[in-house]
Amino acid sequence: MPSKILITMDDLETAVRLNAALEGAGHRTAMVSVVDDARQTMRREAPDLVVLTGAVYEPPARHLAALARDAEISTLALLEPTDQHAGEREPRVIDVTEIGVKPISPADAVHLVDRLLGRRALQQRTGIIGESAPIQELLIRLEQMAPVSSTVLIQGESGSGKELVAKGIHDLSPRRGKPFIAVNCAALPETLLESELFGHEKGAFTGAAERRLGRFELADTGTIFLDEIGEIPPSVQVKLLRVLETRTFYRLGGVQPIKVDVRVVAATNRSLRESVSMGEFRDDLYYRLNVLTIYIPPLRERRSDIPLLIRRFVRELAAQHDRPFHGIAQDAMQVLLEAPWPGNVRQLRNLIESMVVLAPRREVRATDIPPDILEGAGRLLPVRVGQGVPGGGQELEFILRNIMDLRFQLEELRRRLDDRPHRVQVIDLGESHPVADVLPATGPEETGSVVFRPGMTMAEIEREAIIAALTQHQDNRRKAAEMLGIGERTLYRKIKAYKLE
Repeated sequence: MPSKILITMDDLETAVRLNAALEGAGHRTAMVSVVDDARQTMRREAPDLVVLTGAVYEPPARHLAALARDAEISTLALLEPTDQHAGEREPRVIDVTEIGVKPISPADAVHLVDRLLGRRALQQRTGIIGESAPIQELLIRLEQMAPVSSTVLIQGESGSGKELVAKGIHDLSPRRGKPFIAVNCAALPETLLESELFGHEKGAFTGAAERRLGRFELADTGTIFLDEIGEIPPSVQVKLLRVLETRTFYRLGGVQPIKVDVRVVAATNRSLRESVSMGEFRDDLYYRLNVLTIYIPPLRERRSDIPLLIRRFVRELAAQHDRPFHGIAQDAMQVLLEAPWPGNVRQLRNLIESMVVLAPRREVRATDIPPDILEGAGRLLPVRVGQGVPGGGQELEFILRNIMDLRFQLEELRRRLDDRPHRVQVIDLGESHPVADVLPATGPEETGSVVFRPGMTMAEIEREAIIAALTQHQDNRRKAAEMLGIGERTLYRKIKAYKLE
């Protein structure tokens, strides 16, 4: 069916020209003169797009844009070139999806509208929610990669939506309608993973009472999604490499090669490049997987999408649980916008579900938010100084940046240090005060120091950090692991990988 487009008549000449161009392109259009008419039209006909032609920063247009936003309808605002906001690159300040500049040619207008409608259709098909630049870039890459059969590697933190992206690639590809088989490689022990992937013959091992088809066979002509690919043990990596190279494998206990036509989409929440440098992941398998790559931004890198995600989750979960929801107060929304969200979209959705199920008969306030979220967001909120402190009663803003990952901190050091060697002196102030002081290396190396020199790889820096922690705690591995913020088993594995026994 042709798309339905609502055009405001604040700028009548622009509205008439745009209406004629869009009708000529096959769209259905409706022109409205006032906000009340637009509201009624939206409720009656549910348009796919709203075009604002007048002073979009004035209250009536802002109100209409907010109505469209709440209904998840894309909004195009056309601004005068003399408008001080005509070059605005953050259209969310007026709750619009896209900004155009008047006068706009009919061809440009149709192109812009078609692009917005295509983006909306793509989001509806994939379920990927967001208007932020990182999400729009992700959708563009997904649309480019979907039609081909090349292997795709999806990189993103836990909870960021890797399986949703993999499913989107499948649904937009010529293989849609064929099987989509997902395998969580981290959830299966090594003894079962090979059988799950490739299947087994009857009697292949104790308990194999009958032939079983593996996930690759089940995904034939479709797509197999290998989540947490970095957790696959070396013995299975070799066999997976062969499948990627030849699309052929053997069932456990089998002697006949099995040929499959399957597209492989893999995902990881860790750096496979670092795993290769540590000897934990085969380099040839990494290069086979790393043909096309998609990076999913964590929620903290696209905070402007949080209100949109919350509205979607509230609507879905309130209907699912048949519970009324009275909204979220501004102070609570501010907390949600500033929380670190280490669990990303999954964590946000779980929180919204608990809010919907346990909601009081009023708006949710900041005090209703669980302490772990509140405390995390509190690191970015103003802190009131007590009366006992000089200058009491005034507001001081303490910005305490949450260190989410040691890799990012070390990358920042590499960018900021000059060509001279430096020493990073690790100061342990407890879990709530992760601090690293950068000191010029002017004297002999000190106990517990990490020596950094430009050009060092991340693996080399990590090795130095482990040596420093072990030295600081006289080879007490439990204390060294605590200082590094990793598990003791992980430390043992890294000690072995770096040959530090």
